Amino acid sequence: MKINIILGIDYGDKKIGFAIAEGPLAEPINVVRISSVEDGVEKVTRVVEKEQAQRIVIGISEGTSAKEATRFGNLLKEKLSLPVTYQDETLTTNEANKLSIEAGIRRKKRKKLEDAYSATLILQAYLDEK
Repeated sequence: MKINIILGIDYGDKKIGFAIAEGPLAEPINVVRISSVEDGVEKVTRVVEKEQAQRIVIGISEGTSAKEATRFGNLLKEKLSLPVTYQDETLTTNEANKLSIEAGIRRKKRKKLEDAYSATLILQAYLDEK
């Protein structure tokens, strides 16, 4: 049986957080800085290839950032020919921060990985709905 690998993304115009799931649980991978939308597409492409992801789940909030995330998702869909799904990400950064404090993760590491933790919550919410 082939494992379905799903990549979760917390998209921002300066940073992208990544999470991955090969089953019912999402886990954080890393955070990359980006200089442009095109740079973001290239960096996501590398992660998709490395992790052999077959679907992408992008967090989407409201307003302008929702439009930017949707535009980014459409660019990924065109380039990678993979299904792209959007998942509500309202308050995921706050929730990720709260959970990492409860887990005893030091502030410096929390700050460095908060977007990956957010991507994990986004992906986990998607998985829980399936």
